[in-house]
Amino acid sequence: MASRLTTRTRVLVTGGAGYVGSALVYELLRRGYFVRVIDNLRWDGAALREAACASAFEFQPGDIRSWDDVSRAVKDVDAVVHLAAIVGDPACRQEPKLAEEINLTASLQLLEAARASGATRFVFASTCSSYGRMADRTQYCDETSPLRPVSLYAELKVKFEGHLLQTANGPCATALRFATAYGLSPRMRFDLTLNEFTRDATLGKELVVYGEQFWRPYGHTADLARACIHILESRERDVYRQAFNVGDDEENYQKAMLVREIKKQIPELRFRYVHKAEDPRDYRVSFKKIRALGFRIVRRVPDGIREISRAIRTGLIRDPYDKKYVNA
Repeated sequence: MASRLTTRTRVLVTGGAGYVGSALVYELLRRGYFVRVIDNLRWDGAALREAACASAFEFQPGDIRSWDDVSRAVKDVDAVVHLAAIVGDPACRQEPKLAEEINLTASLQLLEAARASGATRFVFASTCSSYGRMADRTQYCDETSPLRPVSLYAELKVKFEGHLLQTANGPCATALRFATAYGLSPRMRFDLTLNEFTRDATLGKELVVYGEQFWRPYGHTADLARACIHILESRERDVYRQAFNVGDDEENYQKAMLVREIKKQIPELRFRYVHKAEDPRDYRVSFKKIRALGFRIVRRVPDGIREISRAIRTGLIRDPYDKKYVNA
């Protein structure tokens, strides 16, 4: 196995038409990689129209639940970045059977196909929500902390991640536990906390904030995409069978802190808090491990607020309440 991958490597991105996937595709192409995408286009393929003009881009319509589709997709690729999933707690609650089929069963099948094809790297998009609730609110969760999934979405991520990192044979496997995503993307979403708050604030709506004291880490979609590439370009010995939290220690926020950041840019913001004494997800996360690998974020929460608000105010996003911007 090669110690690390380089540009002109052939990379398969599953779910490449999605929120993080589309951002990753364009960054890979910009850096000179050959990119193949498999996606069932459940949320349309508009995000990849510009990519279709690139000679180093190949799109394969398909369903990762199909062995035939997956076998074609992994043929002759050097690496797989696995993003395809039913994403988020609401979407998984709404379609639990489909979530299990895609997020676990099909993921296991994809890993087997990648092994059989000779791919050397396999990067999996997991989630920091796997930590559930901190046992000690004064501490940070790191990659050695117990995983306490409290939703079907996180539970399925934990199950596949555990299998992936324990598989002896096959590609060099790495799991990336993403912070809560935000920011602009070719396939935009407004069912994510910071994006939703910023949209409503920009359009003059009152924010109703439940559980303002609970913690989450946040990560810009561009940085989540960059982290995938950073892992691909790292030495195998540094990432083999490893999990990495993806984000930055300073990007842990309580919801009340997000509101304050939004108000700095939108002073006329109206909001009210609805207190909740309990929340099954309440966690601050340490990102020292991926920082030690040389990864640094380039965008922060205030940047995300600014870019989303500008896109709405200038009409680049005409109807941010359109259902196409929601996963469930």
